[in-house]
Amino acid sequence: MALIDSVRIYTDRVLGWFSNDIGIDLGTANTLVYVKGRGIVINEPSIVAVNQKTGQVVAVGQEAKDMLGRTPAHITAVQPVIDGVISDFEITSEMLSYLINKAQAGHAKLLGPRVVVGVPSGITSVEVRAVRDAAKAAGAREVHIVEEPMAAAIGIELPIHEPTGSMVIDIGGGTTDIGIVSLGGLVNARNVRIAGDRFNADIVAHVRNEFKMLIGEKSAEDTKIAIASVAPTRPPLETLVRGRDLVTGLPREMTLTDQDIRNAIGHSVDELVEAVKEILETTQPEIISDIMRRGIYLAGGGALIRGLPDFLASTLGVPVVVAPDPLTAVVRGTSVILNDLERYRETLLKNDDELVPTE
Repeated sequence: MALIDSVRIYTDRVLGWFSNDIGIDLGTANTLVYVKGRGIVINEPSIVAVNQKTGQVVAVGQEAKDMLGRTPAHITAVQPVIDGVISDFEITSEMLSYLINKAQAGHAKLLGPRVVVGVPSGITSVEVRAVRDAAKAAGAREVHIVEEPMAAAIGIELPIHEPTGSMVIDIGGGTTDIGIVSLGGLVNARNVRIAGDRFNADIVAHVRNEFKMLIGEKSAEDTKIAIASVAPTRPPLETLVRGRDLVTGLPREMTLTDQDIRNAIGHSVDELVEAVKEILETTQPEIISDIMRRGIYLAGGGALIRGLPDFLASTLGVPVVVAPDPLTAVVRGTSVILNDLERYRETLLKNDDELVPTE
């Protein structure tokens, strides 16, 4: 076995001279791409604009996001990854191909890249295969899949290989991944569809119901980033939003406050807290004691919502820490895996050809 491992390590190093190593955080809202030796080279929205008449991709990433709500009838801007899983295989392949080619621009090598992709915890084997096939169709030579709570824990530099429990909550765009890590594996994990997109929808619904005004999802997201909080702020925050008056049908603008946003997202935040409580209730007491001592780590864009760490800490009775640069925690984890694949091989989801059939 040691000889096989040595040969594999040597082979990986040799092939590494002829190919790039790429880490991808395939998110619902944004996709981040890391290239070994160069760092994070891409951080773009996971959106693709498609011409329905020709079936051709018109734009990818930020350029496609700028088209949201502004396209003619024959061009649609779509999210190929919804709630953390691939909803459109062909469009996802196009997006990954665009991102991988862009990441390698001017640095292309003889062989296709070796790729590590972060995915939500608990996704099915069919969904894992879809991610793997999409990456291979985009030109990857070798594809490894890691669950996002594990990747985030590695990116935060938690001691995942030690017999010590560490808890990570990764609040992304489509899903929130709650994971407890110990001895190189996920001891307990749950994936809930309460995250940035849900908060955006809450804001749209609240403004429609309370103020009889319709705003777009992009405006809701901008508002969330500008003034969202789960506790009163000093001084109070406010921002101007524009949309369509549902009574007159005419353009309208109004000022929203942080209290309005708390009213909008409050029930979703409560649901998120309940999901975290359920994970803690089904975790071994020894690991709970580790978490109480070390705290819960927040990653993802949702970690930046004002007052959320203090709210979670007071509700759960456990210290809550926001990870350094929480938006890049997962992709940083993929970079660590790429730099020492053998050490972190056990943290990866198994390939179909690595599974040993049982008799």
